[in-house]
Amino acid sequence: MPSVSSLDHFVLTVVDVDRTVAFYRDVLGMVPEQFQPADGSARWALKFGQQKINLHPAAKPFDPKADNPTPGSGDLCFLSNTPLADWQTHLADHGVTIEEGPIARTGATGPLVSLYIRDPDGNLIEISNRA
Repeated sequence: MPSVSSLDHFVLTVVDVDRTVAFYRDVLGMVPEQFQPADGSARWALKFGQQKINLHPAAKPFDPKADNPTPGSGDLCFLSNTPLADWQTHLADHGVTIEEGPIARTGATGPLVSLYIRDPDGNLIEISNRA
C-alpha cells in the first residue's frame, strides 16, 4: 500500500499576511520567503527546518484551496530545542500571552512539555520540547 513519509508544507488562511509574517518571523524565528508559483502571482511562505507554511489571504485565497478556508482554525505544534524557560522570556519580551503551560503532552514520537500561545488570527500554537 502506498504511504506518505513527511510533511512538506501546509497552508494557513490569514486576515493580514504582513502581520502574520511579522509574528512568525519575530516570535517563532521562521524565515519569510516570497515566491512565485506557475501562475505568476506573488505569495508568501514561512520556512522552518525542512518545512514551510504557505500563507493565503482570507480575502482572496489561492486555488486550489480547502473547502472552507478560515482564519484561526489551525492547531499547530512546533518542536524546539530551545528550553521552554527561554521561550517564556522571549514570548514575554514580545508581549505574547502564554495560554497554558508548561504542561506535559504526548507528541507523534513520545512525551513533550509544551507552551500554548495564539498567533494574530487566533490559531493555537504549541511550542514543545521533547521530554
